[in-house]
Amino acid sequence: MQTTFVVTILTGAPLVAIFSILFDLQTWSARAEFAVRIGAIVWFVTAIGVFIYAKRVRGLTPA
Repeated sequence: MQTTFVVTILTGAPLVAIFSILFDLQTWSARAEFAVRIGAIVWFVTAIGVFIYAKRVRGLTPA
């Protein structure tokens, strides 16, 4: 879980900053909603990646 959090922050923050240039975000609520949407996608992709990594490298088996 810590790995997922750290990787999400390290990849998500720059992605939100880069993608926010492409959109017109005039209000703070629009900016917050945008950051949450992009962050959710990054979190999901990161979680899947960490799970696959743990399953292959660490021998994680489902209960």
